Amino acid sequence: MAVFTPLNQDDVVRLLAHYSLGELQSYEGIAAGIENTNYFLDTTRGRWVLTLFERLTFKQLPFYLDLMRHLAQRGLPVPAPQENNAASLLSEVRGKPAAIVTHVAGHWVKAPTEQHCAIFGALIARMHLAAQGFASFQPNLRGIGWWKSTLPKLEPHVPDELFHALAEEVIHQDSFFRNPVFERLPQGPVHADLFRDNVLWVEDGGAPKIGGVIDFYFAGCTLWLFDLAVALNDWCVDLDSGEIVAPRAKAMLNAYHAVRSLTDLEQQAWPTVLRGAALRFWISRLYDFYLPRPARVLTAHDPTRFERILAARVAASSLPWVD
Repeated sequence: MAVFTPLNQDDVVRLLAHYSLGELQSYEGIAAGIENTNYFLDTTRGRWVLTLFERLTFKQLPFYLDLMRHLAQRGLPVPAPQENNAASLLSEVRGKPAAIVTHVAGHWVKAPTEQHCAIFGALIARMHLAAQGFASFQPNLRGIGWWKSTLPKLEPHVPDELFHALAEEVIHQDSFFRNPVFERLPQGPVHADLFRDNVLWVEDGGAPKIGGVIDFYFAGCTLWLFDLAVALNDWCVDLDSGEIVAPRAKAMLNAYHAVRSLTDLEQQAWPTVLRGAALRFWISRLYDFYLPRPARVLTAHDPTRFERILAARVAASSLPWVD
């Protein structure tokens, strides 16, 4: 989340006039993230999150918002998009698509434990199973097609050695996507951005509990295993080296497997999918680093983190899997 499009109070008041969410009391830009403009809105009926979409179009957005509503209606801790007075989940602010969702409680955890990883692994599986009944389809817009089209844009900016490493991995991943085995792997709607800062935690009788999973705006239909790989590459690694921390990884994988059984074919694909998940975020962070967009408030991410993670996955002789 970030602020690319500054709003004034009149903008927010005019927008809220089209909803039944109470009168505005205060609003505040949210600095975290790098894709959309986000604000907290405090009204007489509670706290909400307003998002202005900087890249996604009116045509693309119903998939994300409908998926969030689908999961929220099934009892999963997901922000629920709110309908405006025209019964639409989408509005327009300063010429851009906008949505208001419920605010979910909690704070993200910088240093997840095995317990956090197990709780989250089980929730990922529950989200995948709940999304099976979701009728809409949209491809992963930051998948292999985007990796291939973005790579040439990075060539003038990155050292030759790094560019060749990126290109080799894109070729490796492209061959995997073209392999008939890919179509046999379990797949459906995924979040595709399950980083620690997109999962908010609360205390429940002294024990950690997930208060909400946020930022669904990279969601798409692809391998369920990709969601798990993105999460493991962030939650279960040593950030300095990129190496997997096996106890945390085992906790996440075993908890997922207890809810939705992972298959032998998924185990075979696991090394490649872990590499693909690392590649996706190395490319996107390089792109945002070298080709940034202006923003009033913006928190940049370090691309070298996923360079290390990808190198560690390529070099690994074995990887944690379910017991």
